[in-house]
Amino acid sequence: MHFTSEQRLDDGVLEREFNLGEIPGILWTPTSTSASASASAPAPLILLGHPPLGLRKMYPRLVARARHSAAEGFATATIELPGSGDRPRRPATERARADMRRAIEAGEPVSTEIVDALVLPLVEEAVPEWQAALDAFLSLPEIGGPVGYSGGLISIGIRLAVVEPRISAAVLFAGSLVPRAMFEEARQVTIPLHVLLQWDDEGNDRQAALDLFDALGSKEKSLHANLGGHTGVPQFAGDAATLFFNRHLK
Repeated sequence: MHFTSEQRLDDGVLEREFNLGEIPGILWTPTSTSASASASAPAPLILLGHPPLGLRKMYPRLVARARHSAAEGFATATIELPGSGDRPRRPATERARADMRRAIEAGEPVSTEIVDALVLPLVEEAVPEWQAALDAFLSLPEIGGPVGYSGGLISIGIRLAVVEPRISAAVLFAGSLVPRAMFEEARQVTIPLHVLLQWDDEGNDRQAALDLFDALGSKEKSLHANLGGHTGVPQFAGDAATLFFNRHLK
């Protein structure tokens, strides 16, 4: 991992941009002025997932989550997803996105073929990149375990929860299209889960989200549903997610 820039935010959080090979990302770490815990001890880590819209577009939301987490003593990190931001475009994904837009504009359901073409290749490519990034993060003296995963495409979160033993707990956002194949993987998840669902999410099939929650195999899982659209997650829902990580990562 090669750090390319460093700045201290006004609340004392240290923000560092980096490249992991050709993958850009951002790491936020708490300091003695930003965290309730001692900054001299290695901080537990939360991996911040996000939709494939590019880090630059997602930065305001990501840095807000990072600052909130730093105040509780957590380090946070994120990486650019394949085909997003300045990374090379993936023609098959671009075609699937165009097919999805056409279906939505025509008022038609998004077919399982489109969902599979859009999501499954991204999961296959993104999850090993997240694991490589985790190797790099945990090699830093200021970062320690355990590790949590929060947000982003729920299919990526499910796959990581199944294949990455270093992730101890996850907050999942039920707001993205899910291939049917992921339901079988969901049954293999065993870590504690905190699942957020916006009841009126205009881009999400509510019943599919409920079916997916039912399929998740974790013995400790909770579903937090709130009224409102995709971007209307209330602050208290985020606070509850922070309490969840406080229980499981400290």
